[in-house]
Amino acid sequence: MPGIILLSLEREFHWSRETISGAVSVNLLLFGLAGPFLGRLMDLYGAKTITLLMIFLIVLGAARTLFMREAWQMYMLWGVIVGIGSGGTSMVMGSTIVNRWFHERRGLALGVLGAAMSSGQLLFIPIIMNLNTHFGWGAAILFSVLLFGFIVLPLVIRFMVNNPELKGMKPYGMKQMITPPIRPDARPMRLAMRNPQFWLLAFSFGICGFTTSGLFQTHLIPHGIEHGFSEMTMAASLGLMGATDITGTVLSGWPCDRFGKRGPLAVYYLLRGLSLMLLPYVKSTPQLMAFSVVYGLNWLSTVPATSALTADLFGKQNVGVVFGRIFFAHQLGAALASYGAGYLHSLAGDYTLAFMASGFFALIAAGLVTGIRNRPQPISL
Repeated sequence: MPGIILLSLEREFHWSRETISGAVSVNLLLFGLAGPFLGRLMDLYGAKTITLLMIFLIVLGAARTLFMREAWQMYMLWGVIVGIGSGGTSMVMGSTIVNRWFHERRGLALGVLGAAMSSGQLLFIPIIMNLNTHFGWGAAILFSVLLFGFIVLPLVIRFMVNNPELKGMKPYGMKQMITPPIRPDARPMRLAMRNPQFWLLAFSFGICGFTTSGLFQTHLIPHGIEHGFSEMTMAASLGLMGATDITGTVLSGWPCDRFGKRGPLAVYYLLRGLSLMLLPYVKSTPQLMAFSVVYGLNWLSTVPATSALTADLFGKQNVGVVFGRIFFAHQLGAALASYGAGYLHSLAGDYTLAFMASGFFALIAAGLVTGIRNRPQPISL
Protein backbone atom coordinates (compact mmCIF):
# COMPACT_ATOMS: atom_id res chain seq x y z
CA MET A 1 0.00 0.00 0.00
CA PRO A 2 2.59 2.72 0.92
CA GLY A 3 4.53 2.38 -2.33
CA ILE A 4 1.32 2.66 -4.35
CA ILE A 5 -0.06 5.79 -2.65
CA LEU A 6 3.28 7.52 -1.91
CA LEU A 7 3.22 9.81 -4.97
CA SER A 8 -0.48 10.61 -4.43
CA LEU A 9 0.25 11.72 -0.85
CA GLU A 10 3.16 13.85 -2.11
CA ARG A 11 0.90 15.61 -4.60
CA GLU A 12 -2.06 16.19 -2.26
CA PHE A 13 -0.32 17.16 0.98
CA HIS A 14 3.03 18.41 -0.37
CA TRP A 15 4.87 16.21 2.10
CA SER A 16 8.45 15.23 1.26
CA ARG A 17 9.32 11.67 0.33
CA GLU A 18 11.51 11.49 3.42
CA THR A 19 8.52 12.47 5.61
CA ILE A 20 6.22 9.84 4.11
CA SER A 21 8.83 7.08 4.15
CA GLY A 22 9.51 8.04 7.78
CA ALA A 23 5.90 7.20 8.68
CA VAL A 24 6.24 3.92 6.80
CA SER A 25 9.43 3.23 8.77
CA VAL A 26 7.52 3.67 12.05
CA ASN A 27 4.91 1.22 10.75
CA LEU A 28 7.53 -1.37 9.82
CA LEU A 29 9.43 -0.92 13.08
CA LEU A 30 6.37 -1.35 15.30
CA PHE A 31 5.15 -4.16 13.05
CA GLY A 32 8.31 -5.99 14.12
CA LEU A 33 8.56 -4.67 17.68
CA ALA A 34 5.07 -5.98 18.43
CA GLY A 35 6.07 -9.44 17.20
CA PRO A 36 7.85 -10.78 20.31
CA PHE A 37 5.12 -9.56 22.67
CA LEU A 38 2.29 -10.76 20.45
CA GLY A 39 4.13 -14.05 19.84
CA ARG A 40 4.39 -14.61 23.59
CA LEU A 41 0.68 -13.83 24.01
CA MET A 42 -0.11 -16.28 21.20
CA ASP A 43 2.00 -18.96 22.90
CA LEU A 44 0.11 -18.41 26.16
CA TYR A 45 -3.44 -17.55 25.06
CA GLY A 46 -3.72 -18.78 21.48
CA ALA A 47 -3.22 -17.09 18.13
CA LYS A 48 -6.91 -16.60 17.36
CA THR A 49 -7.76 -14.12 20.14
CA ILE A 50 -4.66 -12.00 19.53
CA THR A 51 -5.15 -12.02 15.76
CA LEU A 52 -8.74 -10.80 16.10
CA LEU A 53 -7.66 -7.90 18.32
CA MET A 54 -4.92 -6.89 15.90
CA ILE A 55 -7.24 -6.99 12.87
CA PHE A 56 -9.52 -4.60 14.75
CA LEU A 57 -6.57 -2.22 15.24
CA ILE A 58 -5.75 -2.35 11.52
CA VAL A 59 -9.31 -1.50 10.58
CA LEU A 60 -9.47 1.33 13.12
CA GLY A 61 -6.14 2.90 12.16
CA ALA A 62 -6.61 2.59 8.40
CA ALA A 63 -10.16 4.01 8.55
CA ARG A 64 -8.98 7.05 10.48
CA THR A 65 -6.28 7.83 7.88
CA LEU A 66 -9.09 8.77 5.50
CA PHE A 67 -9.50 11.95 7.58
CA MET A 68 -5.82 12.83 8.13
CA ARG A 69 -4.55 16.27 7.12
CA GLU A 70 -1.20 16.58 8.92
CA ALA A 71 1.95 14.48 8.68
CA TRP A 72 1.91 13.66 12.42
CA GLN A 73 -1.50 12.05 11.93
CA MET A 74 -0.04 9.66 9.36
CA TYR A 75 2.75 8.82 11.78
CA MET A 76 0.22 8.09 14.54
CA LEU A 77 -2.41 6.24 12.50
CA TRP A 78 -0.49 4.42 9.77
CA GLY A 79 2.79 4.31 11.68
CA VAL A 80 1.70 3.38 15.21
CA ILE A 81 -1.80 1.87 15.16
CA VAL A 82 -1.68 0.01 11.84
CA GLY A 83 1.96 -0.91 12.51
CA ILE A 84 1.14 -2.63 15.81
CA GLY A 85 -1.98 -4.26 14.37
CA SER A 86 -0.06 -5.67 11.42
CA GLY A 87 2.23 -7.49 13.84
CA GLY A 88 -0.67 -9.77 14.75
CA THR A 89 -1.35 -10.88 11.16
CA SER A 90 2.26 -11.48 10.15
CA MET A 91 4.46 -14.55 9.80
CA VAL A 92 4.73 -14.63 13.60
CA MET A 93 1.10 -15.71 13.69
CA GLY A 94 1.62 -18.03 10.73
CA SER A 95 4.69 -19.63 12.27
CA THR A 96 2.89 -20.12 15.58
CA ILE A 97 -0.01 -21.90 13.89
CA VAL A 98 2.04 -24.04 11.48
CA ASN A 99 4.51 -25.26 14.10
CA ARG A 100 1.57 -26.50 16.19
CA TRP A 101 -0.40 -28.13 13.37
CA PHE A 102 2.55 -29.75 11.53
CA HIS A 103 5.11 -32.20 12.90
CA GLU A 104 6.33 -33.12 9.42
CA ARG A 105 6.37 -31.01 6.25
CA ARG A 106 6.66 -27.78 8.21
CA GLY A 107 8.90 -26.24 5.58
CA LEU A 108 6.35 -26.94 2.86
CA ALA A 109 3.46 -25.68 5.00
CA LEU A 110 5.30 -22.46 5.79
CA GLY A 111 6.13 -22.13 2.11
CA VAL A 112 2.45 -22.39 1.19
CA LEU A 113 1.65 -19.76 3.80
CA GLY A 114 4.31 -17.46 2.38
CA ALA A 115 2.82 -18.07 -1.07
CA ALA A 116 -0.52 -16.90 0.31
CA MET A 117 1.11 -13.55 1.11
CA SER A 118 2.41 -13.39 -2.47
CA SER A 119 -1.03 -14.30 -3.81
CA GLY A 120 -2.40 -11.28 -1.99
CA GLN A 121 0.23 -9.13 -3.68
CA LEU A 122 -0.62 -10.60 -7.08
CA LEU A 123 -4.36 -10.13 -6.60
CA PHE A 124 -4.66 -6.82 -4.79
CA ILE A 125 -1.84 -4.59 -6.07
CA PRO A 126 -3.47 -4.06 -9.50
CA ILE A 127 -6.83 -3.37 -7.84
CA ILE A 128 -5.35 -0.90 -5.36
CA MET A 129 -3.30 0.81 -8.10
CA ASN A 130 -6.41 1.23 -10.26
CA LEU A 131 -8.36 2.68 -7.34
CA ASN A 132 -5.51 5.05 -6.50
CA THR A 133 -5.10 6.16 -10.13
CA HIS A 134 -8.78 6.77 -10.89
CA PHE A 135 -10.31 7.66 -7.51
CA GLY A 136 -7.41 8.70 -5.27
CA TRP A 137 -5.52 7.26 -2.32
CA GLY A 138 -8.61 7.43 -0.09
CA ALA A 139 -10.45 4.90 -2.24
CA ALA A 140 -7.48 2.53 -2.06
CA ILE A 141 -7.41 2.68 1.74
CA LEU A 142 -11.20 2.36 1.99
CA PHE A 143 -10.98 -0.83 -0.06
CA SER A 144 -8.48 -2.31 2.40
CA VAL A 145 -10.66 -1.32 5.38
CA LEU A 146 -13.69 -3.06 3.88
CA LEU A 147 -11.60 -6.10 2.96
CA PHE A 148 -10.30 -6.54 6.51
CA GLY A 149 -13.52 -5.65 8.29
CA PHE A 150 -16.02 -7.64 6.24
CA ILE A 151 -14.01 -10.57 4.83
CA VAL A 152 -10.84 -11.28 6.83
CA LEU A 153 -12.34 -10.74 10.29
CA PRO A 154 -15.34 -13.08 9.80
CA LEU A 155 -13.10 -15.76 8.25
CA VAL A 156 -10.76 -15.72 11.25
CA ILE A 157 -13.71 -15.89 13.66
CA ARG A 158 -15.21 -18.84 11.82
CA PHE A 159 -12.23 -20.99 10.84
CA MET A 160 -9.04 -20.32 12.85
CA VAL A 161 -8.22 -22.97 15.49
CA ASN A 162 -5.20 -22.59 17.78
CA ASN A 163 -4.18 -26.24 18.23
CA PRO A 164 -5.15 -29.56 16.59
CA GLU A 165 -5.92 -30.98 20.06
CA LEU A 166 -8.93 -28.65 20.22
CA LYS A 167 -10.36 -30.56 17.24
CA GLY A 168 -9.38 -33.97 18.62
CA MET A 169 -6.58 -34.27 16.05
CA LYS A 170 -2.82 -34.85 16.04
CA PRO A 171 -0.28 -32.55 14.36
CA TYR A 172 0.34 -33.70 10.80
CA GLY A 173 2.90 -36.51 10.75
CA MET A 174 2.91 -37.16 14.50
CA LYS A 175 2.44 -40.85 15.32
CA GLN A 176 0.78 -40.34 18.67
CA MET A 177 -0.71 -37.47 20.63
CA ILE A 178 1.51 -35.75 23.16
CA THR A 179 -0.45 -35.59 26.41
CA PRO A 180 -0.50 -33.10 27.91
CA PRO A 181 0.63 -30.63 25.18
CA ILE A 182 4.05 -29.10 25.84
CA ARG A 183 3.69 -25.73 27.57
CA PRO A 184 5.89 -22.74 26.66
CA ASP A 185 9.08 -22.39 28.68
CA ALA A 186 9.02 -19.85 31.49
CA ARG A 187 11.84 -17.67 30.07
CA PRO A 188 12.57 -18.84 26.54
CA MET A 189 14.33 -15.64 25.46
CA ARG A 190 16.82 -15.88 28.32
CA LEU A 191 18.27 -19.05 26.80
CA ALA A 192 17.75 -18.01 23.18
CA MET A 193 19.69 -14.76 23.50
CA ARG A 194 22.66 -16.61 25.00
CA ASN A 195 22.81 -18.85 21.96
CA PRO A 196 24.92 -17.61 19.00
CA GLN A 197 22.52 -19.39 16.64
CA PHE A 198 19.82 -16.90 17.63
CA TRP A 199 21.97 -13.92 16.67
CA LEU A 200 22.95 -15.44 13.33
CA LEU A 201 19.26 -15.96 12.54
CA ALA A 202 18.33 -12.48 13.77
CA PHE A 203 21.02 -10.60 11.84
CA SER A 204 20.44 -12.53 8.62
CA PHE A 205 16.66 -12.06 8.86
CA GLY A 206 17.22 -8.37 9.58
CA ILE A 207 19.02 -8.18 6.25
CA CYS A 208 16.07 -10.03 4.70
CA GLY A 209 13.78 -7.18 5.80
CA PHE A 210 16.32 -4.61 4.62
CA THR A 211 16.32 -6.12 1.13
CA THR A 212 12.58 -6.78 0.69
CA SER A 213 9.60 -5.08 2.32
CA GLY A 214 11.24 -1.89 3.54
CA LEU A 215 12.98 -1.20 0.25
CA PHE A 216 10.73 -2.61 -2.45
CA GLN A 217 7.23 -2.12 -1.09
CA THR A 218 7.99 1.53 -0.34
CA HIS A 219 10.35 2.60 -3.12
CA LEU A 220 10.20 0.27 -6.13
CA ILE A 221 7.19 1.95 -7.75
CA PRO A 222 8.60 5.52 -7.34
CA HIS A 223 11.97 4.25 -8.64
CA GLY A 224 10.36 2.79 -11.76
CA ILE A 225 8.23 5.87 -12.46
CA GLU A 226 11.33 8.06 -12.22
CA HIS A 227 12.94 5.84 -14.88
CA GLY A 228 10.07 6.21 -17.34
CA PHE A 229 7.87 3.23 -16.47
CA SER A 230 4.13 3.84 -16.00
CA GLU A 231 2.35 3.27 -12.69
CA MET A 232 0.46 0.28 -14.10
CA THR A 233 3.69 -1.23 -15.48
CA MET A 234 5.24 -1.02 -12.02
CA ALA A 235 2.10 -2.50 -10.48
CA ALA A 236 2.35 -5.34 -13.03
CA SER A 237 6.00 -5.78 -12.04
CA LEU A 238 5.11 -6.18 -8.36
CA GLY A 239 2.24 -8.46 -9.29
CA LEU A 240 4.59 -10.64 -11.35
CA MET A 241 6.96 -10.79 -8.38
CA GLY A 242 4.05 -12.03 -6.32
CA ALA A 243 3.16 -14.64 -8.93
CA THR A 244 6.68 -16.03 -9.18
CA ASP A 245 7.11 -15.82 -5.42
CA ILE A 246 4.16 -18.19 -5.02
CA THR A 247 6.19 -20.82 -6.86
CA GLY A 248 9.49 -19.89 -5.22
CA THR A 249 8.15 -19.85 -1.68
CA VAL A 250 6.29 -23.15 -1.98
CA LEU A 251 9.28 -24.83 -3.60
CA SER A 252 11.67 -23.32 -1.04
CA GLY A 253 10.05 -25.40 1.69
CA TRP A 254 10.72 -28.67 -0.15
CA PRO A 255 14.56 -28.55 -0.13
CA CYS A 256 14.42 -27.42 3.52
CA ASP A 257 12.45 -30.56 4.42
CA ARG A 258 14.71 -32.79 2.30
CA PHE A 259 18.22 -31.34 2.62
CA GLY A 260 18.11 -29.13 5.70
CA LYS A 261 17.56 -25.41 6.04
CA ARG A 262 20.99 -23.81 6.14
CA GLY A 263 22.23 -24.50 2.59
CA PRO A 264 19.08 -23.42 0.75
CA LEU A 265 18.83 -20.29 2.92
CA ALA A 266 22.37 -19.22 1.95
CA VAL A 267 21.56 -19.72 -1.75
CA TYR A 268 18.40 -17.60 -1.45
CA TYR A 269 20.34 -14.67 -0.01
CA LEU A 270 23.09 -15.01 -2.62
CA LEU A 271 20.63 -14.86 -5.52
CA ARG A 272 18.82 -11.92 -3.95
CA GLY A 273 22.02 -9.93 -3.54
CA LEU A 274 23.09 -10.43 -7.14
CA SER A 275 19.66 -9.49 -8.52
CA LEU A 276 19.51 -6.29 -6.43
CA MET A 277 22.88 -5.17 -7.76
CA LEU A 278 21.55 -5.54 -11.31
CA LEU A 279 18.34 -3.54 -10.73
CA PRO A 280 19.83 -0.04 -11.39
CA TYR A 281 20.75 -1.25 -14.90
CA VAL A 282 17.20 -2.32 -15.83
CA LYS A 283 16.08 0.04 -18.60
CA SER A 284 13.28 -1.65 -20.57
CA THR A 285 9.97 -3.33 -19.77
CA PRO A 286 11.19 -6.83 -20.79
CA GLN A 287 14.24 -6.38 -18.55
CA LEU A 288 11.99 -5.20 -15.69
CA MET A 289 9.73 -8.24 -16.04
CA ALA A 290 12.74 -10.57 -16.19
CA PHE A 291 14.08 -8.99 -13.00
CA SER A 292 10.64 -9.40 -11.39
CA VAL A 293 10.71 -13.14 -12.13
CA VAL A 294 14.23 -13.67 -10.78
CA TYR A 295 13.74 -11.53 -7.68
CA GLY A 296 10.25 -12.83 -7.05
CA LEU A 297 11.44 -16.43 -6.90
CA ASN A 298 13.26 -15.72 -3.62
CA TRP A 299 11.27 -12.84 -2.12
CA LEU A 300 9.74 -14.86 0.74
CA SER A 301 11.75 -18.03 0.26
CA THR A 302 13.81 -17.18 3.35
CA VAL A 303 10.77 -17.33 5.66
CA PRO A 304 10.09 -21.11 5.75
CA ALA A 305 13.76 -21.92 6.40
CA THR A 306 14.16 -19.26 9.11
CA SER A 307 10.94 -20.18 10.90
CA ALA A 308 11.64 -23.93 10.76
CA LEU A 309 15.19 -23.37 12.06
CA THR A 310 13.77 -21.35 14.94
CA ALA A 311 11.44 -24.18 15.94
CA ASP A 312 14.22 -26.77 15.61
CA LEU A 313 16.70 -24.77 17.70
CA PHE A 314 14.45 -23.33 20.39
CA GLY A 315 11.38 -25.58 20.58
CA LYS A 316 7.99 -25.49 18.88
CA GLN A 317 6.38 -24.45 22.16
CA ASN A 318 8.46 -21.24 22.16
CA VAL A 319 8.36 -20.41 18.48
CA GLY A 320 5.90 -17.52 18.88
CA VAL A 321 8.09 -15.43 21.16
CA VAL A 322 11.49 -16.47 19.72
CA PHE A 323 10.50 -16.10 16.07
CA GLY A 324 8.71 -12.90 17.08
CA ARG A 325 12.04 -11.49 18.28
CA ILE A 326 13.78 -12.66 15.11
CA PHE A 327 10.96 -11.15 13.06
CA PHE A 328 11.51 -7.87 14.91
CA ALA A 329 15.05 -7.88 13.49
CA HIS A 330 13.47 -8.34 10.04
CA GLN A 331 11.22 -5.34 10.52
CA LEU A 332 14.01 -3.25 12.01
CA GLY A 333 15.94 -3.87 8.80
CA ALA A 334 12.83 -3.02 6.79
CA ALA A 335 12.36 0.26 8.69
CA LEU A 336 15.99 1.24 8.16
CA ALA A 337 15.68 0.52 4.43
CA SER A 338 12.41 2.42 4.09
CA TYR A 339 13.76 5.58 5.69
CA GLY A 340 17.35 5.16 4.49
CA ALA A 341 16.39 4.75 0.82
CA GLY A 342 14.22 7.86 1.06
CA TYR A 343 17.10 9.76 2.67
CA LEU A 344 19.63 8.58 0.08
CA HIS A 345 17.19 9.57 -2.66
CA SER A 346 16.98 13.09 -1.24
CA LEU A 347 20.80 13.31 -1.34
CA ALA A 348 21.56 11.62 -4.65
CA GLY A 349 18.34 12.11 -6.59
CA ASP A 350 17.89 8.40 -7.34
CA TYR A 351 17.89 4.96 -5.69
CA THR A 352 21.05 3.46 -7.23
CA LEU A 353 23.13 3.61 -4.05
CA ALA A 354 20.25 2.17 -1.98
CA PHE A 355 19.85 -0.87 -4.24
CA MET A 356 23.58 -1.54 -4.50
CA ALA A 357 24.01 -1.35 -0.71
CA SER A 358 21.06 -3.71 -0.19
CA GLY A 359 22.58 -6.24 -2.59
CA PHE A 360 25.87 -6.11 -0.70
CA PHE A 361 24.12 -6.76 2.63
CA ALA A 362 22.28 -9.74 1.12
CA LEU A 363 25.64 -11.28 0.26
CA ILE A 364 26.69 -10.78 3.89
CA ALA A 365 23.52 -12.60 5.02
CA ALA A 366 24.47 -15.56 2.81
CA GLY A 367 27.72 -15.80 4.75
CA LEU A 368 26.02 -15.48 8.13
CA VAL A 369 23.62 -18.38 7.66
CA THR A 370 26.44 -20.78 6.76
CA GLY A 371 27.51 -20.49 10.42
CA ILE A 372 24.17 -21.75 11.76
CA ARG A 373 24.30 -25.28 13.20
CA ASN A 374 21.53 -27.85 12.99
CA ARG A 375 21.27 -28.13 16.78
CA PRO A 376 21.69 -25.54 19.52
CA GLN A 377 24.84 -25.59 21.60
CA PRO A 378 24.41 -26.32 25.31
CA ILE A 379 24.08 -23.10 27.29
CA SER A 380 24.48 -22.77 31.03
CA LEU A 381 22.06 -20.64 33.00
